Amino acid sequence: MPLSMNREVFITCAVTGSGGTQDKSRHVPRSPEEIANSAIDAAKAGAAVVHCHVRDPETGVPSRRLDLYREATDRIRDADVDVVLNLTAGMGGDMVFGTTEAPLPLKVAGTDMAGAAERVAHVAECLPEICTLDCGTMNFAEADYVMTNTPGMLRAMGQMMTDLGVKPEIEAFDTGHLWFAKELVKEGILEENALVQLCMGVPWGAPNDLNTFMAMVNNVPDTWNWSAFSLGRDQMAYVAASVLAGGNVRVGLEDNLMLERGVLATNTQLVEKSVSIIENLGAKVIGPEQVRERLGLVKRAASK
Repeated sequence: MPLSMNREVFITCAVTGSGGTQDKSRHVPRSPEEIANSAIDAAKAGAAVVHCHVRDPETGVPSRRLDLYREATDRIRDADVDVVLNLTAGMGGDMVFGTTEAPLPLKVAGTDMAGAAERVAHVAECLPEICTLDCGTMNFAEADYVMTNTPGMLRAMGQMMTDLGVKPEIEAFDTGHLWFAKELVKEGILEENALVQLCMGVPWGAPNDLNTFMAMVNNVPDTWNWSAFSLGRDQMAYVAASVLAGGNVRVGLEDNLMLERGVLATNTQLVEKSVSIIENLGAKVIGPEQVRERLGLVKRAASK
C-alpha cells in the first residue's frame, strides 16, 4: 500500500493509568493535584489531549472516586494552558477468578464489577470532551484476570456517553474490537466520525509487530480519526509508525516509564521526545483547538 503519512498530528499524553506502576517510578502522579500538574506540564510540552485516570492519593492504587476526578479535572480546566480532557471509563469491569480447578467464587481482591451507570458516573459528573470505551473483553497478562466488557455493557455505556455529548474514544486491543465498534456506529450508538485508539503490544491483545499494526490500521474506516501506541521501549517507535501510517500518537507514563535505558521519564519528557520525532519526520504537531474542530468536541468550563 502507498505511504499515507499524517502531516498534522495531535499528541495524547496518558498521564498515570491504572496499572501497578505507582511504586516503580517516583514520577507517576498519585494525587489529583499531581495528576493535574503532570497533565498541565504535558500540555505545555505539546500534548493536545490528556488522558487521565485517578489514584488513591495515599497508596497510589487506581480509584473510581468521583471527588478525585472532580478535583483533577477542575485543576486542569483552571490552568493557564488549553488542553482537551479525556477521562478513562475503563474501570469497573475487572474480574479475577479463583484457581483453575475452582474458578468461582471470584476473588474479592482485584475484582471490581460495576453497572454501566456507575462506570460512567464520573463522566456524567465531569463532562470531559472525550472518554474511553474499551471495546471488548480481553485476557491481560495476569493469570486469572479478565477485563470484562460485554456487548450489552458496551452498548449501554456507549449510548450514555453519546447522550452526554462526550465523544467515546474506542480502545481497540484487537481487530475484533474494531469489528464491534463498527457495529456500534452502524446501530447509531456511536457517531459516524468515530475516534479510535489502537492499543498495540498489550498482553494478550494485538502484538506490536508491524504486520498486525497495519492490519489494525486497515480495519479503521476512512471517516474515523485514530491514534496508536505501544508499551515500554516500543513507545517511541510507534510514534513514528503511527504518523507514517496516517495516524496520531499517544505517549505517557501509563504505557512507558523510561526515557531511555536506566533513565526514568516524566510525562513532559515523553511528550517532548514525541514532538521531536514528529517534527523530524516533516509533520506538524497541532493544538487543542484544531483537535476540537477535527473531532467535533465541546469544551466545558470548570465547576464552580
